[in-house]
Amino acid sequence: MTDMETAQKMLREGDFTCVACKGDRIHTDTRRGVRPLLDWLDHGVDLMGYTVADKVVGRGAAFLYRLLGVRSVYGAVMSVPAVKVLRAGGIETSWGILAEGIRNREKTGPCPIEYCTAVTEDPEEAAMIIRAELRRLAN
Repeated sequence: MTDMETAQKMLREGDFTCVACKGDRIHTDTRRGVRPLLDWLDHGVDLMGYTVADKVVGRGAAFLYRLLGVRSVYGAVMSVPAVKVLRAGGIETSWGILAEGIRNREKTGPCPIEYCTAVTEDPEEAAMIIRAELRRLAN
């Protein structure tokens, strides 16, 4: 099985929201949103060259995957802005459903993380914006 096949199978069959594979090295998480990606960044998890399968990939997650150095990303749901960010970083993309944008959890508007990152094309700046937005949402 390829890394992508393994990651997608684990995403489908496990209780995971994201799976990163590179050979026999696998990282998984069950939390929603971008928190797993921020934690991987914060803890120095080396995902250089990994293949990722994720339940939902919006623009914010795409910037974080660029910072993590992954090789390819599959999103069960992926937004058009995420595809643009990933491809601008040389990351292979594939998806189950391609959406114009990611909606918030209540389905009443855009995802706040995708929305807040629309002001930048820089992954480092996007990470700072995401962290600030998560603090704002927590209050």
